[in-house]
Amino acid sequence: MRKIKGDDLFRYYLLSVSVLVLFVIILVFLELFSNSLLALRIFGIEFFIRNIWDPIKREFSALPFIFGTFYTASLALIVSYIISVLVAYALTEIVPRWIAEYISALVDLIAAIPSVVIGLWGIFYLIPLIRDVIYPALKPLSFIPLFSGATYGFSYLAATLVLIFMITPIQVSIFREAFLSVPRDLKDALYALGATRYEVARHVVIPYSRRAMMAGVILAYGRALGETLAVTMVIGNKPNITLSLLSPGYTLASVIANEFLEATDPLYSSSLIALGLVLMIISLIVNIVGYIIIRRAQR
Repeated sequence: MRKIKGDDLFRYYLLSVSVLVLFVIILVFLELFSNSLLALRIFGIEFFIRNIWDPIKREFSALPFIFGTFYTASLALIVSYIISVLVAYALTEIVPRWIAEYISALVDLIAAIPSVVIGLWGIFYLIPLIRDVIYPALKPLSFIPLFSGATYGFSYLAATLVLIFMITPIQVSIFREAFLSVPRDLKDALYALGATRYEVARHVVIPYSRRAMMAGVILAYGRALGETLAVTMVIGNKPNITLSLLSPGYTLASVIANEFLEATDPLYSSSLIALGLVLMIISLIVNIVGYIIIRRAQR
């Protein structure tokens, strides 16, 4: 009889943990689905395409929250990605090593700040800044849909800035480690041919680190899509579909956190659970698409 080796035990352990995680995900999905059936049966497909949320009239839909979730998370990811690439490259190629170590430690500390603390920072600093400084500066650009309307500070813009602050440290840390893994010989060879730092970054550093960078982007996007408390504290909590960054809005996670305790009506609570189901499906789709992109980049 063949003896079970340590490698086999470790393999079985990893397989069992993977199966357990998959089993838990399936259980959570089934629980959300079963508890959201009431809302899905009553509203049908209209639950996903209407722009209405009125608990008093018992009219519910997911569209304004889906829009708010993707709008804030996508804007935050675009801005954060640009900042993260520049900061990570500066820490690995430009800034002196001893200074880069202190800055990297600071970035890691920022990533560990609880979301409620960032939400408080948003309320007491960011909201007055938007209301008293940014909004008056953007008034001449009010003819642009992104900056139309008025604001008291609580807005899509506030939520986007908070998300940028939260996901940028994640991407910087991952991008920095990816850039550090690029073989020095490849960069020196291009420098020897007379290439600039920009050309080295474009033709060597970023292509070589593409897979790790994509993983960082997916991780940051997932964090932005599911962020709850900090966004709830600054976004304004109003179902609103508009391109104006100055308007208040709502996200899937924030409406669940903000209204679930008030949902005494079965249809109301079922609708909120259906929003949780939508958020879970969105997160799974984002991760699956990201995995496919990483696999293609690897090939």
